[in-house]
Formats: sequence, C-alpha cells, structure tokens
Amino acid sequence: MVIKQKSQENILKENIIEEGLTSFNPQLYSIRLNSPSGSLSEIAAIINSNGGHLGDIKVVESNQNFVTRDVYFSSNTIQAREIISKLHDLPGTAVIDAQNEVYNTHIGGKIGIQLKKEVNNYRDLSVVYTPGVAEVCRTIHQDPKLAYNLTIKKNSVAVITDGTAVLGLGNIGPYAAMPVMEGKAMLFKMLADVDAYPICLDAKTPDEIVQVVKAIAPGFGGINLEDIAAPKCFEIERRLQNELDIPIFHDDQHGTAVVVTAALLNAVKVVNKKLEDLEVVITGAGAAGVSCAKMLLFAGVRNIIVTDRNGAIYMGRKEMNSAKEELAQLTNPTKQKGGISDVIKGADVFIGVSGPNLVSVDDIKLMAKDSIVFALSNPDPEIKPELAKPYVRIMATGRSDYPNQINNVLCFPGFFRGLLDSHATTVTEKMKFEEDKAIASIVQDYELNESCIIPNIFNKKVASAVASAVADAACEDRVTKVIPEVDLKLI
Repeated sequence: MVIKQKSQENILKENIIEEGLTSFNPQLYSIRLNSPSGSLSEIAAIINSNGGHLGDIKVVESNQNFVTRDVYFSSNTIQAREIISKLHDLPGTAVIDAQNEVYNTHIGGKIGIQLKKEVNNYRDLSVVYTPGVAEVCRTIHQDPKLAYNLTIKKNSVAVITDGTAVLGLGNIGPYAAMPVMEGKAMLFKMLADVDAYPICLDAKTPDEIVQVVKAIAPGFGGINLEDIAAPKCFEIERRLQNELDIPIFHDDQHGTAVVVTAALLNAVKVVNKKLEDLEVVITGAGAAGVSCAKMLLFAGVRNIIVTDRNGAIYMGRKEMNSAKEELAQLTNPTKQKGGISDVIKGADVFIGVSGPNLVSVDDIKLMAKDSIVFALSNPDPEIKPELAKPYVRIMATGRSDYPNQINNVLCFPGFFRGLLDSHATTVTEKMKFEEDKAIASIVQDYELNESCIIPNIFNKKVASAVASAVADAACEDRVTKVIPEVDLKLI
C-alpha cells in the first residue's frame, strides 16, 4: 500500500479501518522528506515521541540549506499518521512521499517461479516441451518412482492450509492466509533450498481437505500442513500419513514442539536441572500444546499438566474432545484440578501456547526456584517478559525483539530438507527428537546462558545440522524408499 502525498487534513481524516489496515499492529514505514540540514534531531524526536521506532536513514540529496532523506521507522498505523502530520508541521520540512513497506512488499505476492533452463529457440523448446518431453513421460509411466529424479517432485513441498487458525489471527480463511503461506515458502527456499508452494484450500471438512491433498500429492515430495484448527488438524494429518507414501508434517504441532524441546534441553543445563525431575505446566491444549506435551514426554519429562479454558486436563474431566482425552491419559499423573493459578505453584517450567496476558506476576512468583518461562503467544505473550523477568531464571518468547526467540523457522526448513534428501515416507518421533538435539547443539556450552538457549533463526548451521539428523534418523527407522537412478548413458 502506498500512502500518497495529501494535505495534512486529509492524512488525519483518512479512515484507517476502511483501508483494511491493522491499527495497532507495528508496521514498517518509509518517508522521503526535504528538510533543513540541521533538522535530523527534530525529525528523530518527532518519530520517537509519537510511538515510532527510528530505523535506517539514507541521504538522497543534500546542499548547504536542504537535505532530502529516506527515513524508515516502525509504528502502528495510527501513530504513523500522527508522525507524518507532525513532520508536515515542522518548519521548512516537506514530506514528499510516505509508504507502508510491508504492504509494498506484498504487492503482486512475494514469490515466483525461476527457470533452470532458458528457452530461446525451437531447439530449446523441443528439449523442455514437445517432442522431447514425451520420452521422459513414457519413462515415468513405466516406473512412477522416477518422477523423483525427472520432475520437481524431488525438491517440492506443498504448504497446505484452510486458513482456520492463522498465526494470532484465528479463522481468517484461505484468501487472507495466503501472505503467511508465501512467507513460509520464502523461508523454505532461503534456509534450505526447498521449493515450497502455498496452497490455500476453500475446504471446510477433514474429508474435503484429505481428498484434495491426496489428489495433488503426486507432484510433491512432502506435505506441510499449516494453520489448520484443532482438533480436525489431528485427523487430517493422521489420515494423510496413513494413505500417502510421502511425509506429512503439521508444523503448528510438531515444529513448535521440536523447537520448544530443543530450547528446554539447553535451558535445563543452565539451571542445572534434569528433564525427568521437572514439573511442567502448559497452557493451551490446541495443536501446539498437545504436541509439545507428547514431545516432552518422549524426551523424558514425566510430570506435565496441560490447561485449557476450563482449567487443568485430567482423567475423568467432562466435555473433552478426543485429543484432550488422550492427553489426559498421558499427563497430570496426580489429577490436579483448577486453573493456571492453581497448578503453576511449584512448577519448574511454564510453556504458553495459548493467548496474551493469561498469566500474572503473582502466578510466576509461585513457581519453583530457577524457574523457566516460555511465553510463546504472538505477538502478545502470556505474560510480558519485562514483568516476569525479575522472578524467573530463563525467559523466552516467540518474538524477535526479546532474547531467546523460540520460532518454528528453526525446524521446518531443515526438517523437510532431511525428509526430501532421504526420500522419507513418513515422520517418526525419532526424527523429531534427533532434530531437537541437533538444534540445541548449535549453541555451544561456552555460549549457553540465561539469554542464549536457542540459536538465532538466521544461523546458517541450523538447517544443515537438522537435515543431516533427520535423514540419518529416517534411515535408522527404515522409512525411506529406494529411488532408481536414471540411466543416461548411450553406450
């Protein structure tokens, strides 16, 4: 979206809601302005005093009297309007252009197709299309497994969503989910060189989604389910894995669980505790909460209590779906009851995968000594880090502006790289746990401290380490398929 130059009055009067902007979500803005050469401090003061966070400043043109600058800042939409208005009022200053960088980046989408071979003449055309392609088609028809070597299937992942549980946005539907899926495809390519394709389905039921995914599966080496609401996401993943011979991975479940477990493996080293001795409380019994509990149990944690809107989950509690009933059999061995404030007392670890501001400082104070808090709701965590930090030993969130960001991007690119490289047919618990250890190992012992328990998401070592661990686990679990090589020799 471009905010075109208008009068001060029009800028202030524009209806933000009608433009479809999120008024209170931080966005990145850029403005180009002419101002007196000594006015930079005043410009910065206006931005900062009105809720903005000043970023890069680039000088476009300058002389003795005036300077033309591109100034970048982050703020929400209402603050941006106010900042632009006040810059207009600054003596000698004129705002030439103002743009929302986030909207501009999304115009036309964020991904595209890149050709591996140029087609410049009829000879090239005969190689990539007719008549040459016919022989390749016949070869694959005789042995469909050769599609792995002769098509994009070998390196392709479908990112599937119905848009029913997107980020912190909820059920926004398949159209609105597309920008998130495009962003995920970018991360696949950037971090692990996996070609990922966003596929947003206008489908309502598990039957519809399973049917569509099965129909398109021949073109892909793996399926990444994303932002599908619980509990239907569990059924969809289970059915697809049973009915297809390519791996199915629901990132909201397993990606979150993997990264949480990896962070906890390092956190316990810092606080000098053992997994088997921990008392862990998880708030949120959706896809992420259920998978986190199961992954932690597999890793060796024995005492986990999961809470939802109705309090602690325990054997015999009424009005639970099948996923929660299974969870009740695996967790809360002492059948504790009550809300988060009741069960958090004495807990060593709190993991939040639910919603904002659900935990108070008084709750945190009830935890055990050297407590660990992972408040992962995004963008607003279960408790603000600055409130909890004085009372906990280790604090982690899902946000990039605080230490210890627990983010699924540490998991899924390398995980699928390993799945594709090994020609895996399914996903196993061993793969996920080996990935836990691979992610945790990137942070060396001498680097470990309260503010460094998990690698930076841009650490290039992560994806390759994860891919290697997953591929090895796939081979050890014997869940790989043998793909025949294509004989290209003529003599």
